[in-house]
Amino acid sequence: MNSLDLRSHKSQLILAALSASFVTAAAISAYTTYTRSIRRRDLNEDVLRSIQSKGSSFNLQNHLESDRRPSEIQLHSIKEEYDYDESLIREQLARNYAFFGDKGMEKVRKGSVAVVGCGGVGSWAAVMLVRSGISKIRLVDFDQVTLSSLNRHATASLEDVGTPKVKCVENALKAISRWVEVEACNDIWRKEDGGAFLEGVDWVIDAIDNIQTKVDLLKYCHDNEIKVFSSMGAGAKTDPTRIQIADISSTIYDPLARSVRRRLRLLGVSSGIPVVYSTEVPSDVKLLPLAQEEFEKGKINELGAYDDFRVRILPVLGPLPAIFGLNAATWVISELAGRPIENPLPVKGRRKLYERMWRDLVNRENKIIGGATIRIPLDEDDVGFIFEDLYRGRSVIPPHPVPTKPVLVRWDFAKPLTLDNCVVLDEKEAAKHLRECKTQEGVIIPPGDVWGQETGEIVNKKAAEVRKYLEWIETRQD
Repeated sequence: MNSLDLRSHKSQLILAALSASFVTAAAISAYTTYTRSIRRRDLNEDVLRSIQSKGSSFNLQNHLESDRRPSEIQLHSIKEEYDYDESLIREQLARNYAFFGDKGMEKVRKGSVAVVGCGGVGSWAAVMLVRSGISKIRLVDFDQVTLSSLNRHATASLEDVGTPKVKCVENALKAISRWVEVEACNDIWRKEDGGAFLEGVDWVIDAIDNIQTKVDLLKYCHDNEIKVFSSMGAGAKTDPTRIQIADISSTIYDPLARSVRRRLRLLGVSSGIPVVYSTEVPSDVKLLPLAQEEFEKGKINELGAYDDFRVRILPVLGPLPAIFGLNAATWVISELAGRPIENPLPVKGRRKLYERMWRDLVNRENKIIGGATIRIPLDEDDVGFIFEDLYRGRSVIPPHPVPTKPVLVRWDFAKPLTLDNCVVLDEKEAAKHLRECKTQEGVIIPPGDVWGQETGEIVNKKAAEVRKYLEWIETRQD
């Protein structure tokens, strides 16, 4: 009863309808394929016709008869000396022209940028600079592509492993833009002779991962009035919402940014350098050690290309360096176009909050020791770390409410004030803490006796996180 009777009129109608549907679908698919091939053919004709009009002897007919995929068309065989038609350039950059206008894009296309460091950050910056219309770009990097580079590098493939990073990026840029002038410098930037790498450029993007070399580059650019945008550390970060652009003087609790900022201040540079950085403090950072057999071969500084580069391996989540590089490219392109990012959004109001909490902590510590004026071993960055990353803006006391007025207090009065002996409380909780953990007679009561065992365990856990944080800072200052 459930089988289809092919002899019935109804069954024949159903089969006819199905057959018609199949035929229609096949016709639509064939038409779509045909129209795509026509559009591809027309594009190829336009490109090659514009080139032939400049005097090329390239065989247009042979090319049009080719049935290869678009990625294999003989555009790659066109000699670089042939001019690329302006109408094609305008079409490729049409969305950029729509955004910046003719005058803005004229400035962009005349701009020249040096990207120093062509790894996970610099390669993405370079790609987007050229995609956005930059016609002259200089790439500076001494390193080669490795297998481990492939998780974050913008242009590297398996075929590029073992080749210089600058050549890998150069090849990709020339495949993207037929008119770009790329100068690939397979060398390391050093302050003694680095000026040659920066000569004649409008902007420099610093994507160096060695602290001292980074500081040297930024100092050189500052002293020679060369515009520079710097990338801080993307390693061991996971949260893209914490990425910020700010002046180097306004960066907060980024260990690499802090180290660079302090070294620059000692050299007389306190501000004026825009940077991309992350306010995220990694909670579980592990440096991957060099293999034991490498240590057994001899001095580890002989294993690298240069003795001042680290041999420890920093964990990196691939998308984060890419985002850093895209931030750098966006800033530079906007500056060149005459539409600068005027007021990068900071972590809203946080700096003032940290300053207020720091002053309260100083006053509180002065009262504890009897009114004397002291210098506490914590600064505003430490306050931000404790408040934001350690306690997530909440009181340490369960159920961990958001404080109406957050304050920092020393947890155990039997121990000195340190990063791991400081907690977040609400103002009323802080008053109770001071009143009951250290009596007027000077008797010190263990804070666990006042707030309970659960709170004490939380503080101990947070103290362990602080030790990891301090180890992280040490690794970025080596």
